Parts: sequence; structure tokens; C-alpha cells
Amino acid sequence: MSSEAMISVEALGKKYDIYAQPLDRLKQMVLPRVGRMMGRHGLTYHKEFWALRDVSFSVRRGETVGIIGRNGSGKSTLLQMVCGTLHPTEGEVRTQGRIAALLELGAGFNPEFTGEENVYLSGLLYGIPEVELRKRFDSILAFADIGDFIRQPVKTYSSGMYVRLAFSIAAHVDADVLIIDEALSVGDVRFTQKCMRFLREFQKNGTLLFVSHDTGAVTNLCDRAVWLDRGKLVMDGVTRDVVEAYLAAQHAADRAGTGDAVTIHAAKNDDESGKRRAIVEAPAQDAIDCRQDAPDGSRPGHFVKVFQFDPDNVGSAFGAGHAEIVAVNLRDTNGVPVQILYGGELVDLTIDARASVSIEGPILGFYVKDRLGQRLFGDNTYMPYQNRPVKLEANTGVRAVFRFRMPILPTGDYSIDVALATGSQDDHTQQHWIHDALAFRASESTMRHGLVGIPMLSIELQPTGGR
Repeated sequence: MSSEAMISVEALGKKYDIYAQPLDRLKQMVLPRVGRMMGRHGLTYHKEFWALRDVSFSVRRGETVGIIGRNGSGKSTLLQMVCGTLHPTEGEVRTQGRIAALLELGAGFNPEFTGEENVYLSGLLYGIPEVELRKRFDSILAFADIGDFIRQPVKTYSSGMYVRLAFSIAAHVDADVLIIDEALSVGDVRFTQKCMRFLREFQKNGTLLFVSHDTGAVTNLCDRAVWLDRGKLVMDGVTRDVVEAYLAAQHAADRAGTGDAVTIHAAKNDDESGKRRAIVEAPAQDAIDCRQDAPDGSRPGHFVKVFQFDPDNVGSAFGAGHAEIVAVNLRDTNGVPVQILYGGELVDLTIDARASVSIEGPILGFYVKDRLGQRLFGDNTYMPYQNRPVKLEANTGVRAVFRFRMPILPTGDYSIDVALATGSQDDHTQQHWIHDALAFRASESTMRHGLVGIPMLSIELQPTGGR
């Protein structure tokens, strides 16, 4: 990654004047001038609204930066000023190279033109000569995959077809910087996967600025994340840290209207290897991946090392605080804490919690995440107990036990988020959520592709003979 800045944003701000009625706009044009002639200053007939203010950051060549925040936080306004389609009220934006942008749906298209005509219109605006566009047209059409609709006016297109064509054009203009605003939230899964493959290839040499409400996609794609709220920059840093802080704050804001006060705690120790201690017992295995046995009967070294829950060395946490999680363990089916896993075993994830006040229907759950914070799998207790909720009296405890078969994991570091909530699956208050409550490390994995694998109990080649 180069240190050269492709996008530099310095003290950027955008102000809008909001008028209560059309007549106020006319008054604002005339009366303040008359007032100044009469010695009266400061007459205004509008309110100021700052969609963005005092935002500064830079994006280096080859970097992928995600912009997250609630609706109305200024994300789209920021992108429009970076693209040059909106002028800032204050501050400055500097960019280098050719920028291709997918902003709001249909931006840059003439709705009366056909898709084919809009291909040439957009390409020429990007600075691509017509002769070169003709060479690329078949490839653009194949990527968009909208068939004969390419010769229909784009005003007849569905939202998915808009995005298909816009993304296809952006993918064929040799951009140095690609800016995407929620474009991947529209369209079918096959096209989304096609776009993701293109973006991963683009990331090898290009610079990407990506806006999405899908924090999983931001975590998956981005090296850094910038969190905006009400036009202000709240946090700029490692994607995983920013996303976790944003999700905690979002939940706190969501529950504020219900009267539930949710507090947020930063990580107690940034050194993940700090005080965590390995447990000594090893589990019995009820199923072994056939790829683990070497010809001489030895193990090839694929294993998962589990570290002990330490309440003084976990990630950030948040919650209303009426109950707290006091212990988290991975155990074998005999209840013995485990140190080494190979993949294929039945294991129990146990979460122990204690209530400080009486609560009805506690929901305990977990997520397993990779080092980037991508959620690989998880579950909670709501569905099995929704018709027979457990009641916890003050100063009493409860244990949730999740039994599952340990998957095969690629080499790397992993962690488990655990949470205790009250309410329902769709409307709940987090009483205690702990990021990275339990950590484990997969070494020398037999798995080479994908995020999570399943143990292969047997792999055979069976000749079927001729015709």
C-alpha cells in the first residue's frame, strides 16, 4: 500500500439553508439588504442545517475505506463532495486519478436514453474515447446481463437493472478510485457475488471508498472504517474496532426511547495475548476428519488452541447492566474445559450469567468471528424457550449450553462474542454484550478455501467403469 493520498478531506463542511415556506426564501433575498441599509444587521428567515462539518481524513493509494453511520449522518453528502457533484460550504477535498462512482440509484443516467446510449454518455463523461467504448461495449453488456433491455429507456428499468448497468460501466472505465454508495444492497445474490469478485480484484491495485449499512460487508472488504454521526466524524480506525463501537452505540440509541439505559465499555486490554491462559485438559473426539491422519498415523499438526475466559482481558462491552455474563467456556461433552480441538468434535459452549434484579425471559447467545470481525456462525436461546421463558430472580444465575460440532477453520485467530438480552428476537435490550470474550487460534489447518469447513468423515474415488 502506497503512502500517496488519493483522497484528502480537510475540515470539510456542507451547510443547507432550510426555509419554513417559499415566501421566506424571497424575504431572505431582499429584506436583509434593506435592513443593512437601515443599520439593522443579522436578519435571517431560514435555519442552518449542517449535513457535514469539520470532517478530515485521507485515503491512501491501494487502501479500502468503509464509511458507516445511520441515515442522515452525512455519508452520501461526503461522497458527492469527493466526486465533485456537490460543492462544500467550507473545507477542501483533493483527489488524484480517475474516479468512478456509484451514488444514489440512477445518478448520471438520462432516464429518456436507452441503456446503450447511457453507456456511451457515461463513458464519455469518464473520459473514455468513443472508439474505446465500442471495443468494451460487449463486455459491459455481458457483465450487466440485462439482455435486450439495453435498448430500452432506463426509465423502464427496475432498481436492480439500474445498478447492474451502472456497476458494469464503472467496472470498465479503468478507474483509479472507485466510490460505492449502498449499490450492493440492490440486486440478486448472483450479481452481488459477481460485484464482490470484481471488487476484490480491483483492491489489488485500486483505491476503494465504500459506504454501506451492511457492517458485515464493510468488515469483509475494508482495511479502515470511518464512522459519521450527525455530520461529525466520530471514529476513524481499524475496521473491526470501529464497527464494534458503532454497533454498541447504535443499540444504545435504539433502546434510549424505551427507557433502557445502555452503557458502553472500551476494551480492558488491547493485547489479546496478555493475560489469557491456556487450559490444560484435552477433549475426547467422537468424529475425526479423515484428512488429519498422516500415513504413519501421526497428526499433521492441525489443531485449535483455546484460551481461557478472563473478565479482566476481554474486548469492549456494552449493556443495560441488569444482568452480566460471568463465565464463558468451551467444554467437551463430559463438561471438561478443552485446550485443543481438531475439528469434528462435539463441543459445548457454556455461558454463565447472573442477574442483579429480577428479569423475565433472558436470551443468551454467541457469535464466532474471524480476525476481521466477520461473523461465521452463532445462535441464541430465544427460539427453544420463547413459549416457556425462564425467570431469573435477583442475585440468581443461569447457564446456557450450546452443543455443536466444531468446524474446520483456516489458520488464524478467532474469537467469540457473547451476549445476554431481554425481550424478543426482534425487539430486545442488550443487558451485557462482550466482544472477544473467548479467543482461540487455528494452526496449520487442512482447510485451504472458504471461511468455515466441515469435517470430512471419508473421501473416496469410486471408479464407475465404462459405458
